[in-house]
Amino acid sequence: MKKKILDQIKNIEEKVKKLEQLLTDPEVLKDPSKIQSIAKEHKDLSEILSLYNQYEKVNFQIEEVKQLINSTTEDDLRELAELELEELKQELSELEKKIELAFLPKDPNDEKNVILEIRQGTGGEEAALFAAELFRMYQRYAERHGWKTEVLSIHPTDRGGIKEVIALIKGKGAYSRLKYESGVHRVQRVPETESSGRIHTSTATVAVLPEAEEVDIEIKPEDLKIETMRAGGAGGQHVNTTDSAVRITHLPTGIVVQCQDERSQLQNKLKAMQILRARLKDYYDRLEKEKIAKERKEQVGTGERSEKIRTYNFPQNRVTDHRVNYTSYRINDILDGDLDEIIEVLIAKENEEKLAKLEI
Repeated sequence: MKKKILDQIKNIEEKVKKLEQLLTDPEVLKDPSKIQSIAKEHKDLSEILSLYNQYEKVNFQIEEVKQLINSTTEDDLRELAELELEELKQELSELEKKIELAFLPKDPNDEKNVILEIRQGTGGEEAALFAAELFRMYQRYAERHGWKTEVLSIHPTDRGGIKEVIALIKGKGAYSRLKYESGVHRVQRVPETESSGRIHTSTATVAVLPEAEEVDIEIKPEDLKIETMRAGGAGGQHVNTTDSAVRITHLPTGIVVQCQDERSQLQNKLKAMQILRARLKDYYDRLEKEKIAKERKEQVGTGERSEKIRTYNFPQNRVTDHRVNYTSYRINDILDGDLDEIIEVLIAKENEEKLAKLEI
């Protein structure tokens, strides 16, 4: 293991002791938010120490097995010991990688809920139908992880497609996994309306934003232009004859959000503000990242939304993620929400790239 990591481990041991003392400090105990912050840091650092203790234990076992191999005269015993040595070396290598990964900087948004935005791309009604399939895929993925999905705004088509849908996905760690889905998704298949059997290519765009709390971003009232209007489309007589729809424009950035799905103007305004906060947080985060390190172009997990990230090819039963050149022939399972196979590959690739840049 690298000497710098070993030095860091020593620092962590000292830090954990100090944190344990703070957790018994009467002044600290008066502040619940401070206790929570210290307890979280203590837990994270303790997990690294636990991994290191396992690493030391396996290292000790390796030395014992080596001594046995060198001292024994029995061929059968030596053969068994050599097999055990290979297994222990593999375990040691995996533990070393886990320890290195534990030192990677964590995305502060990883534990947040997600604002998911899906829009019909090129391809007309076929693109709208594909957008609806993608939304169902993420709904099923959320169900598999015990997360809840709440539709904030939706614009369906007459044939069951979706022009645009904005939804809130609530669940611990939702952003840590769904953030890899931002980008252009492409579908290749024969539409039901295609009599000649010709394969069409259509697209839909996906944006995954961490939900922003009021404390995450300050929105000044004077920066907002709030308009009310009559809602259009389905929704019944009440929706169409009252000024329930709300459009909010953030003047400094020009970001516009409109909500009309709720019967109440207040409910639409609350949902519009929720979407606006997430978009503003994403806007300012991207500006900062571009200024500092252009992380969206350097890291596999945060590709630009204009970039084609994945192709769903129905004739070949194939899904290909172009960022990592990974292909799966389980298109139906994936569209039914079984996405972890691809997401795990994306996480591993991103961690590999981060480790290559990490100076420890």
